[in-house]
Amino acid sequence: MADQKSVLVTGASTGIGAGCAVGLARRGYRVFAGVRRPEDGARLEGQVGQNLEPVLIDVTQGDTIEAARALIEEETGGRGLDALMNNAGVSVASPIEFLELEDLRWQLEVNVIGQVAVTKAFLPMIRRVRGCIIITGSVGGFVASPFLGPYAMSKFAMEAFADSLRMELKPQGISVVLLEPAAIATEIWDKGSAAAEPYETNPPAGFTEHYGQFLAGIKKFAAEGKERGHPPQVVLDAVLHALESGRPKTRYVMGDGARLRQLLRRLPDRMRDFVTLKALGVRA
Repeated sequence: MADQKSVLVTGASTGIGAGCAVGLARRGYRVFAGVRRPEDGARLEGQVGQNLEPVLIDVTQGDTIEAARALIEEETGGRGLDALMNNAGVSVASPIEFLELEDLRWQLEVNVIGQVAVTKAFLPMIRRVRGCIIITGSVGGFVASPFLGPYAMSKFAMEAFADSLRMELKPQGISVVLLEPAAIATEIWDKGSAAAEPYETNPPAGFTEHYGQFLAGIKKFAAEGKERGHPPQVVLDAVLHALESGRPKTRYVMGDGARLRQLLRRLPDRMRDFVTLKALGVRA
């Protein structure tokens, strides 16, 4: 269809990205689903049957970004891209003292530099149709938590990225939207629990003495996030509003615990620290 709107969703293999890619395709959008493995793309195609085309893209590899850009340029016949959803991301969990610098570099490379690289590559296509750039941030981008410092660093950076980009592109008629989800029921909670296991089974020297009291609260937090988190549909609803309302919000805060995080954001630092530590069962 000549008037069918096209969207690229990065990080579409699982979680929020998969939910939005499939949901947008079912809504009638032509979706280019960015995945790193062909089998993930085949699985997504099987869920939809039409309107979804997997695209191999690793946001940390410039050659895959360029190959995806060339493919989408050809597939859209030079018309342009109506929306880019920067969603690819990972989560590194560790107290700062025991954080491997290579893990931090990987966290920032995927969640920050990769998003900027994709945006730069596809911006000319978005400009042609005065489209929309959607950035998946997090409530962790305005309230950081213990052990999630690396992830929060990346999401704080995405707040600045979205703010600067929004003002830079507004005169060009391009919308920039930041998603700030709280607890969404995706595979990320299982990954968070798995990240804590090495600290329980084989803790580095000094860890148990200084940080052991955090573990029970963090595992409980991850379990509750998986159990009580909203389905990815709430994110899809926000994305659809951004694409179809005619006047998208600059920010969409959603998910279980979002209101609490907004309240925490307004508290004085020491009071916010006290509330957070108490919720984790940590005595300070």
